[in-house]
Amino acid sequence: MKYYHDSRDKPGNYFPMPKSIFRLGLTSGEILVYAYLMYCEDRKTFQCHPSFSTIGEAVGMSNNTVKKYVRGLEHKGLITTEQTKIKTRDGRVHNGSLLYTLKPIEPIEERYFQQVLAEQASKNAVQNALARYEEKRANTMKGVTANENENL
Repeated sequence: MKYYHDSRDKPGNYFPMPKSIFRLGLTSGEILVYAYLMYCEDRKTFQCHPSFSTIGEAVGMSNNTVKKYVRGLEHKGLITTEQTKIKTRDGRVHNGSLLYTLKPIEPIEERYFQQVLAEQASKNAVQNALARYEEKRANTMKGVTANENENL
């Protein structure tokens, strides 16, 4: 299938989204919030500062839901956040929006796949141990049955 670029589609109307984001075990909400942060980010500094309400309005979520997904993205290492301060005209200082920094995705992808491999190796080790136990138990039961037959 060929994509035809329409003359009304201006190059500035798009933003890059890494394909690997869909292979990192993110929830749909985390992907949506991450996509909005990618949309907002400064391509030179990889930072942006939308409020929870701005993100929520854009993606159709409540502030608390956005906050939950932002914490999930932080926990998974895709972003870091930093609290900002704003100064009003009368000199008072208030909390501002969070400053989001989007991290390079390659190291996160590598760490995720290493974690998946380690989990699979652990599952395999448990399955192998269980199989050895069952085999040993079956052999023990055969021995007990053979001894009972000899006693009869």
